[in-house]
Amino acid sequence: MTHTVLVTGVSRYIGARVASALAADPVIDRVIGVDTVPPPSLARGGGGVALGRTEFVRVDLRSPDIARVIAAADVDSVVHMSLVSAPSRTTGRSWMKEHNVIGTMQLLGACQRSATVRRVVVRSTTAVYGSSPRDPAVFTEDAEPVEAPAHGYAKDACEVEAYVRGFARRRPDITVSLLRFANFMGPGVDSPLTRYFTQPVVPTVFGFDPRLQFVHEDDAVEILRRMAVEDHPGTFNVAGDGVMLLSQCVRRGGRPTMPVPSPVFRGLGDALRRLGRVDFSPEQISLMLYGRAVDAGRITAELGRPPTFTTAAAFDDFLLSRGLFGGTPLPVIDWLGTVLGGGREK
Repeated sequence: MTHTVLVTGVSRYIGARVASALAADPVIDRVIGVDTVPPPSLARGGGGVALGRTEFVRVDLRSPDIARVIAAADVDSVVHMSLVSAPSRTTGRSWMKEHNVIGTMQLLGACQRSATVRRVVVRSTTAVYGSSPRDPAVFTEDAEPVEAPAHGYAKDACEVEAYVRGFARRRPDITVSLLRFANFMGPGVDSPLTRYFTQPVVPTVFGFDPRLQFVHEDDAVEILRRMAVEDHPGTFNVAGDGVMLLSQCVRRGGRPTMPVPSPVFRGLGDALRRLGRVDFSPEQISLMLYGRAVDAGRITAELGRPPTFTTAAAFDDFLLSRGLFGGTPLPVIDWLGTVLGGGREK
């Protein structure tokens, strides 16, 4: 039985949804949410995701205070959701790295010293596999990246995973679940990728049509909820079934494209990042060139069911929420592409 769950990163959308779902679960006695700033629902004017009976504690994971929170509440399950995927205009890259890597080190150190923690769930990303022209068709959890990420969020996630593996070796009595999520997609998701698809004109790269995968926010929240109350040790890829080509995504959203050479695309990304419009980080640019696909069969077998939303269905739900989806079924779009000389890769 799970008595007390601590969730990090509750001021962000997915973290708040996870805390809310856990707070609504009757098998859980207490939910504690931590972050460096209060979640929107607790700020003046309210808004955001309602946290229910979640108790919010303002704490910086980089400080030793997190150990005192865990000890005082006799926490038995920890869900680590506070990895930051893109620096804000006010904090910058150095703060982001400290928050992601040093914050995780402090949290895992507190869990290692705890006598009550029995379960640790860590949100990671499929970006740890990188994106390169020599990648395998599909990455399994045991595959090594052909070109290890050297920048930003993906590099942070690789370092975080290394610390998680070390923690699991030192505390084999604790169930450790490491979840590598594909890009979140859904009505409430605001990310560099969702902002990319909502640009008035979508820039693409001449000669490249990468494969993309998404996981719907509802599926992500439910999987994290189950991991917090059940024992599922190991590393798991999490993605909706199937893949979409970038060209399919753009056609489905009805946005015009602007194909440009790769150097121009990179320069355009830098300009948009400085303007605060879209975070075209180096790993994001690589994804838009080479794409990435993972095998999510392990999580399906572990939990007994696949994610409810396929990759295409998750993207459709996102488009509908933004008023961008015209309702044209994917087979019709593919048929039109074939007639016009494009077509869908099988």
